[in-house]
Amino acid sequence: MPSFALHTYGCQMNVRDSDLIARRLRAIGLAQAETEDEADVVIVNSCSVRAKAEDKALGKLGLLCATKRERPGRVIGLTGCMAARLGPDIFTLLPHLSFSVGPRAQSQIPAFVTRCLETGAERLAEFGVLDAPPETPEEARADLARTAGTQRGKAADHADGEQTVTVAAGPAQSFVTILYGCEHRCSYCIVPSVRGEEQSRCPADILTEVRAEAARGVRDVCLLGQSVMRYGQARFQWPDAIPSPGRYTEPLPRLLEYIAREVPEVARLRFTSGHPSGVTPELVRAMATIPAVCPHLHLPMQSGSDRILREMRRGYDSATYLDAVRRLREAIPDIAITTDIIVGYPGETEADFEATRRVMEEADFDNAFVFKYSPRPGTPSSLLPDDVSDEEKCRRDAVLLVDQDARGLRRNQAWIGRTVEVLCEGPSLRNRARWSGRSPQNKIVIFEPTDAARPGQLLSVRVTDARAQTLYGEIVTA
Repeated sequence: MPSFALHTYGCQMNVRDSDLIARRLRAIGLAQAETEDEADVVIVNSCSVRAKAEDKALGKLGLLCATKRERPGRVIGLTGCMAARLGPDIFTLLPHLSFSVGPRAQSQIPAFVTRCLETGAERLAEFGVLDAPPETPEEARADLARTAGTQRGKAADHADGEQTVTVAAGPAQSFVTILYGCEHRCSYCIVPSVRGEEQSRCPADILTEVRAEAARGVRDVCLLGQSVMRYGQARFQWPDAIPSPGRYTEPLPRLLEYIAREVPEVARLRFTSGHPSGVTPELVRAMATIPAVCPHLHLPMQSGSDRILREMRRGYDSATYLDAVRRLREAIPDIAITTDIIVGYPGETEADFEATRRVMEEADFDNAFVFKYSPRPGTPSSLLPDDVSDEEKCRRDAVLLVDQDARGLRRNQAWIGRTVEVLCEGPSLRNRARWSGRSPQNKIVIFEPTDAARPGQLLSVRVTDARAQTLYGEIVTA
């Protein structure tokens, strides 16, 4: 039986896509390899958000294609945003690549893999399109039914944004995409070019997928969209009304309550990534009153300088952002708010940087992911001089991380002595003798397991210690 391996870079949407690719490959009879070296088929799911992510993917693909000298029948494939951005040019860079498929045409991957394995063809560039319209309702529903019984993969996080998909039975968390594409058109972002226009999935199909996840034992579902709060505002991929439970009129709050009501087996509901414009009074109320909706929101700010925010075309200023944070904290006192920040955007002065530091302190984030600006070809900002030196970008990055460590430690220390509900994930990656899980605020909690502990179990853990990004505790016995 041929075997496969997946190597994934980037965001949660790529992790979810890799999981679905793995299910599709199992459905046509392939087995997941124990190691990448053993695999007959290796697929790299790429990211184009930063130059570093593309460089890593290209380097990985180069090494994989080199293995075809000794294993000429080996299939090496590319998918994800970089495949869409580079198009046919990828075969000039990597002439031994077997196939390349954009993120909106990943349902073609099983056919490409089958053709490569059956014919021994070195590459299929001439046989398939690099991107295509999304699946029809019938194709997607048939695909969901065909793969529903296959074992799903679990993503293991790495600090540099790289993800590796491995086999795991009964994971605690799963991702479900509800919105494709993005239309915010931020000046630095390549996503609209590589993932296309916004299209919302119909609620019935989302519910079918969530139910399938719950049947596999998933307790925590994160709803995904590049601009998830715009769910239902763009046209639906398939015309379909969101069933109204009666308390909400906006699409996303209605969807949250719909899922919580129809799939009570899912104990936790999350959604990402947010935008300040989506923090409406109704969404805040939904987060505060629907028990399954977690008190955590990832709300990218990108900069605290109003001038830079205008240049970035983010559509808000720092006061608007802080007002959204204030309303969330007033309605949900225990909410954890995390963010993304870009340092070294073209023209960012020391004053702009200090404005970001001030606003981050006022927002009092639980965690922040800081990225050094890198121009993305084809974006408006790529036409501007990249005039902040690499050394200065690194300095600003380090300053913000030191600031955030102090904030994160202060906020986490406030949990010492409190008992939190932890969704158990299993042995900790750093110390297999201890286990880890996540609180409703999405904070990592490390604890000593009992003999009865199992992945997917909800445990009561009393917090005894804290670090900047981690809580430590002990299971509370009855």
